[in-house]
Amino acid sequence: MPNLKIMLVDDHPVVRAGLRAVLTEQGGLSVLAEAGDGAAALAQLERLKTLGQHVDVVLMDLQMDGMDGVTATAKIRAQGGPPVLILTTYDSDADIRAALDAGAAGYLLKDAPLPDVLAAVEAAAAGEQVLSADIAARITPEARANSTDLSPRELELLQLLARGQSNKEIAGELFISQSTVKTHLIHIYDKLGVDNRTAAIDRARGSRLIR
Repeated sequence: MPNLKIMLVDDHPVVRAGLRAVLTEQGGLSVLAEAGDGAAALAQLERLKTLGQHVDVVLMDLQMDGMDGVTATAKIRAQGGPPVLILTTYDSDADIRAALDAGAAGYLLKDAPLPDVLAAVEAAAAGEQVLSADIAARITPEARANSTDLSPRELELLQLLARGQSNKEIAGELFISQSTVKTHLIHIYDKLGVDNRTAAIDRARGSRLIR
C-alpha cells in the first residue's frame, strides 16, 4: 500500500481512537489529523494547507453534532480538497444518495471488514469510487427503476417526518411553504402506496429509504 495520509472525522473520540489504532497498524497509512465535525475538518484542512501538508483521503462520519458529513463533503469537494470516504452506521437510500450527490468517493458501513476499509482508502486515493456490493446493487439504474423513485427532496422531507416534525417545522427547515410540504406529502403517499404519515414512515423505513 502506498504511503497515504488520512484525516478522521467523527464526533466520537473513542471511535476516532479505534480507527487510528487499526489504521496506523497497517504499513503505508498514517493519520495526519482528526476532527469532531465537518466545520472542524474544514479548518484542519486549511491549517494543514498553510503548513504545506497534504491529506490523501478523509474518512468522514455522516451524522455528527455540528456540521454533518454530507455538508462537509460538499464543501471539501467544492474547494478542491481530498477525496472523502463516508464511514457510517447509516445505510438508508436517502443517506447514500445525499453523500454521493455531495461528491463522496465512497460509502462504507462501520461494520465493514478491515481489509475492505483499507482497500477503499487506497481506491479513493487513486480517484476511484468505492461502494460495498450491497450498496452498489441498490443504486444501479435497474434498482432505481424498481424503487419508489422518490426524489432527493422527498426523501429529505420523509426523514424530517420520521423525526416527528410538523408541517410547519418541516417548512421552516427546508425553506419552503407549508402548502409545498403538503404537495410533497401527497406525492410521497402516492409513490409509497399509503395514505398517512405513519404508514409512509413505516414503509420508507422497511424499504431502507430513510433511517
